[in-house]
Amino acid sequence: MSYRPQISNVIKAGSNEKEGLYEFIISLADGTDCRVFYSRLPEWKMTYVNRLGKTPCPVCRKDFICNCMEKYSIDIDQQMKDGDWFNKASAE
Repeated sequence: MSYRPQISNVIKAGSNEKEGLYEFIISLADGTDCRVFYSRLPEWKMTYVNRLGKTPCPVCRKDFICNCMEKYSIDIDQQMKDGDWFNKASAE
């Protein structure tokens, strides 16, 4: 059974509106939290994703920094766009 991240909540953690850079904290359905960085100019594009070290990685089970979430960046990015999470997180 392969791992499938599922976004349950997104919080805007920071932004540089002038440069079009944004930082979001994403909560996944399995309890994992990730930090993602986006560039808005010319369109929304994910620049980096990393798991926050609150819980062990659901993929490799390490409880320290790993890069496993990079493998799922396309899935996470697609969910962010499909679920209109950018507008939802900005509205809070």
